[in-house]
Amino acid sequence: MNMEKFLSLMGSAKIYDLTQRLSVHTPPWPSYVPLSIQYFKRLAGAHMGQGANGQIITTSNHVGTHIDGEIHFHASGRTIGEVPLQEWIGPGVVVDISEDVGDYDLYTPDMLMDKVEIKKGDILIINTGYNRFGWDQADSDEMRYFVKHPGPSPDFHEWALDMKIKWIGVDCGSADHPMNTIIRNWHPRFFEEAEAKLKSTYGKSWDEMFPLKDFYQVMHIKLFPKGLVHAENLGGDINRVGNKRLWIGLFPLRGIELESSMCRIVAIEP
Repeated sequence: MNMEKFLSLMGSAKIYDLTQRLSVHTPPWPSYVPLSIQYFKRLAGAHMGQGANGQIITTSNHVGTHIDGEIHFHASGRTIGEVPLQEWIGPGVVVDISEDVGDYDLYTPDMLMDKVEIKKGDILIINTGYNRFGWDQADSDEMRYFVKHPGPSPDFHEWALDMKIKWIGVDCGSADHPMNTIIRNWHPRFFEEAEAKLKSTYGKSWDEMFPLKDFYQVMHIKLFPKGLVHAENLGGDINRVGNKRLWIGLFPLRGIELESSMCRIVAIEP
């Protein structure tokens, strides 16, 4: 393809923003520091009289749409700024399973592959439907968003490695099931609900299906040392691109010391 054809193709492409809106009202992952924004100067000249608007922000890296970096759980991994931009960009899929999963449910590799072709080396974005409970949505529900969202089946992390998935994105609080995180201890009543549903569906207790020593934060602890990281809290136009193959890009800060980073995620369709 020559340059003119390429520019024409890109000029007519549809661009979808898969990023959740960011605000001081955006809840961080439980226990993390939320976003704070303060003006230190204004156009009218208040605060030292510079005559321009200027702001200071204070935040943790896990607020709104963000990418977890390797060193978030793997001390000898790469920081965000050490990862080449090419690793954040490439072909992939947005798989919509929102009609198939509910509170505490598990999603499986087969469930995703039944929806759309997933190729080795793809970027994989999973729409669980829980973006509708995000802070800026009509059905906002912070507890469901962070504490009750679906999560991966026991074989999921090994399948993702076998598929050489480039990175994973989810439209909820974590790529791990919340009951395989510290949330299990923080909200014991909800853990009882989750375990009751698991027993009803699979006939096993939570610890039988997910032994703690093997599955605690498995999507973080076992995948990050392999270079397979994930983005959380996706939203925006995600419901407009279900079960499509797309060109996907994630754009974090090029922070040399950053363990994770808030980011912008886009999907491009010819």
